[in-house]
Amino acid sequence: MSRLLLVEDDAMLAEALSRALRGLGHEVAVAATGERALETLVDRRALVDLVLLDVMLPGIDGFEVCRRIRAGDTVPVILLTARGDAVDIVVGLECGADDYVVKPVEPRVLDARVKAILRRAVPAQPPRPRVHTVGDLELDTAALVVTRNGAELNLTSTEIRLLIEFVEHAGQVLSRQTLLKRVWDYGFAGDSRLVDAAVARLRAKIEPEPANPVLVRTVRGFGYRLVKP
Repeated sequence: MSRLLLVEDDAMLAEALSRALRGLGHEVAVAATGERALETLVDRRALVDLVLLDVMLPGIDGFEVCRRIRAGDTVPVILLTARGDAVDIVVGLECGADDYVVKPVEPRVLDARVKAILRRAVPAQPPRPRVHTVGDLELDTAALVVTRNGAELNLTSTEIRLLIEFVEHAGQVLSRQTLLKRVWDYGFAGDSRLVDAAVARLRAKIEPEPANPVLVRTVRGFGYRLVKP
C-alpha cells in the first residue's frame, strides 16, 4: 500500500479524490495548505511515498511548495493543475515535479501515474553492483548513489534513473520518447517536457557549468547523448 500526501484546498474535491484513491488501495493523508503540507513532510517523511500537490493553494502556492520540498527532499511529486497552460506546466517541472496531471482527473488515471512513478522509485530487482565514473562523478548503480569527490549529490529517483540510462548507453543518442519509456515507464506518447525539465535539473547538479553542458549533450531534433568517458 502506497502512502500519499494529497495537498488540496478544495475540501469537497480533496474528500472525493482521497476516497477514490483509498478505494484503489492507497493510504491518503490530506493537507489543505502548502504550509501544512511542509509540516506534514517534516513530521511524517518516512510515512509519505509520494506527494499529490495542487498548484493553486492559499498562502504559498504549489510551485513554491515544490521548490521547498526539492531543497532537501527527494520524495516524488505530482502536480495537480486546473490550468493546462504550457508555461505553468514548464514552471512546475522546473520546480522539481516528477509529473503533472491537469484537473479534473479520473482517479484511475492518477492511480496509474502514481504507480508508474513508485515503480521507478523502487527498482523491481537490485541493479548489478557496479560503479561508473563520469568526469568527477561516481555512480553506484547498486546503492543508487551519485557522489562527487566522495560527497553524495541530492538527486531524485527520476534523476538517478535518467543518469543510469545515459551512463549505460554512453555515446548513444537517446530520444525523448525512449527516455519516457525507460525512465518514466510510459508506454505511450508522453509529454517530452518531462524529459527536458528532468535533464535540465540533472545538469544543474552534475555539470560544472549547466548552461554549457559537457557531459549530457543535446542532439537537436533527436534527444540527448552522454559523452563517453
